[in-house]
Parts: sequence; structure tokens; C-alpha cells
Amino acid sequence: MNERKTGDPVVIRVARIFDGARILDADTVVVRDGLIAEIGRNLAPPHGSEVVEASDATLLPGLVDAHTHTLAVADLEQALAFGVTTELDMFCGPDQLRALRKAAESRADVADIRSAGIGATMPDGHITQLVEMGVYAPFPTLSTPGEAPGFVAARVAEGSDYLKILVEGGRPLGWSQLPSLDDETLKALVDSAHSHDLPAVAHISTQADAQRCLTAGVDGLVHAFVDTAPDRRFVDKAAAAGIFVVPTLTVFEMLYGPGRREGDCVDHPRVRPYLSPGLRATVQAGGRANLPSDLPAWASAEHAHRATRALHEAGVPILAGTDVLYPPSVHGLSLHAELAALVDAGLTPAEALTAATLAPAQAFRLTDRGRITTGMRADLLLVEGDPTRRIAATTEIIGVWRAGHRFDRDRYRTTLDT
Repeated sequence: MNERKTGDPVVIRVARIFDGARILDADTVVVRDGLIAEIGRNLAPPHGSEVVEASDATLLPGLVDAHTHTLAVADLEQALAFGVTTELDMFCGPDQLRALRKAAESRADVADIRSAGIGATMPDGHITQLVEMGVYAPFPTLSTPGEAPGFVAARVAEGSDYLKILVEGGRPLGWSQLPSLDDETLKALVDSAHSHDLPAVAHISTQADAQRCLTAGVDGLVHAFVDTAPDRRFVDKAAAAGIFVVPTLTVFEMLYGPGRREGDCVDHPRVRPYLSPGLRATVQAGGRANLPSDLPAWASAEHAHRATRALHEAGVPILAGTDVLYPPSVHGLSLHAELAALVDAGLTPAEALTAATLAPAQAFRLTDRGRITTGMRADLLLVEGDPTRRIAATTEIIGVWRAGHRFDRDRYRTTLDT
């Protein structure tokens, strides 16, 4: 952890500043008391401030991973090492969530976290498989509309920041047919979430289930669909409904091919030192750890790519999220791979950066972050080069700040097995 006090001003001088949407006409950011205090050109450093100068670098908001499965505090530390200052967890038991939140509130060397808590699914429905696999403790489920208000109220009491609803029959993901929530229960869950002012997001893998979720009034989809090419009518309805989509392209590339992108960069000199040798080997080996192998021929990552492109062109906000859970996916690093996948799916590099900064902050009501503007939290990522032109530059990390604290990447590196 950085030993400088939060109140010590920090002045960051760079070639360019990306504010979450565009390049600013400025080259200097002043951080004070954990917040962005000033932005301008050639600003004089306050007395006693630390000055960071990077002549060919870009300063951007700390990244937000809009779909994670965060199991341990070490996941949050690893995320921060790669510039992810906030993780949006999509399933977490209450005891687990309390431990993660306690760490995020008391430590400056881990990413912040928001969470859905326990997701809504049927008895024996999707994600209950992970109880048998030992990932999650047993958790409550529901099967009727009448249970929805009580289910949602319990999540609110546990501190959930949004409601995740699992609408999944299983076959596209290689599972046997699984029971899934019916339309009435789906709608009751969405209505109950909204009555508590919680956003409602849905896991789907088919276009038909995505349409059902639109009809029910969800705020966002936390996957693209993989069963068919996008239908124009669905795309138009999604745009009209004002939903957002977190495509999680890299997890589908792992499932259906061509494979994980993380393996292409683990030997990069600015990546390799921040992965343990064991994790590097796992990522390089690729594979589909703890996932079923009986995948249907009609499901493909290409469908997800095409859906992402069509939705983006229609004006649907696209958010960057990884669905990180097991290696070879990696907290933090996998978001950089997802940014590259989004560019391949039709976003410009600048639009991909927005998908990991401003867009998730807006979609999940994180009003204090996701932008570089005065008064915002100083969650910042400093990288070599210009990621608005070459998205791979996001891995060229020079520095990471969370609420004004500079993350000590050198110390973190020494904690890894070497």
C-alpha cells in the first residue's frame, strides 16, 4: 500500500487525458483528499505535492469490470494491479460479500466492489451447479411469482446493489436441460427490484430469453446471446427499451473458440511480473476449467460478436465485463482482453474505453466514478501510449490510483511466487 497520506496532493502530467468519453484539452490532473481537484494545462503543483510526469502517456478513469465472480479479497487485489478499480460482482453469498466489502472499505490496495449478492434462479436451476462444485454455499431459490417480493427483500437486507436474474435453460452452455424461471416470475422479480429502486439485470444465453427479459422490463443483460445471429426486431426493441448489454465476449471465445486472449499477453514485460508463475502457466495452457464439454454445434462466439456489433450500432450502451471466475480468466487482466474483443466487435478503441469507465458507472449508478472531472473519486489508470488509438496500450500500465492512493505495484509483484 502507498504510504503517502490521502491528503497529500498528487499532480499527474501527461500527454493526454481521456475523461471516459473523449480526450480533454488538458495535460494535468491534481488529486487532493482522494478526489480530482483540478484539471487543466500547465497547472502549478500545490506545495508539498507529489508530481508524476509521463510525457507520452494517457491518464484515464480507473476501469470497471461490469461482470465478475469475486470469490476472495486476493481477486480484488489482483484486479487493482491491472487497473480495475471497481468490480461489479454478479453472484455472492452474504458472508462472502461482507468480507469483500470490509476489505474494500478498509484497504486502499484492493479494488472496490458492488454486488448482486445471491442471484434469482429456480431450484436446480443455473448456477446451483456451482454449489455441488464447492464454489458457493447453498443459497435460496424461488419458483413462483408470489415468492419474488420476499426474495428481493431478503437481498436488499443483505446489501445487494442490484438484482441478478438467471434465465438459462443450460443447453447453449453445455449443461443438460435446466429448469428456468417462467415469464410471470421473471416479471415479478423485475417489478420487486424496481420497487426497491434496484436495477434488475439478467443472465441469458439465447435470443429468445433475451426477448423475454426485455418484455419483463430488465435494465440490462449481462451476457450476449450465442444461439443465433441477432434479429433486427430484437435489436430495435432493445434500443427502444433503453437497456444496456455486457456481452462478455472473451468467456464465449473460451467456450466456443478461438480460445482465451489472455494467453497472448502474459509474457508482455508489463504483464508478466504481475502474474505468479503458476497462474501464467495456467493462462498460457488455456482450456475450459470446470466447464462442461458437451457444447452444441449451433452455439458460437460469433453470434455474440454479431449481436454486440448490431446492438452497438443501434445505440445500445455496451459495457465491458469478463465473467471472470476460474483461470484461465484472470481478475484485472481479462478486462484488457475484453476491451480488445469489443474492438473486434465494432467498437472504436475510445468507445471500448467508455465501455469500461463511463458506461458502467452510469448503468450501475456509480455517480462518483467512471469519469475524470473535478469532484470525482480519483480512481485513475496511467498507461504508456494512446489507448484511444491502440487498445492494447491499456496493458502498458505505469500507475494505478484508487481514491487517490497509488497502488504499490512493486510491492504487489514481490508477493507473487517468483
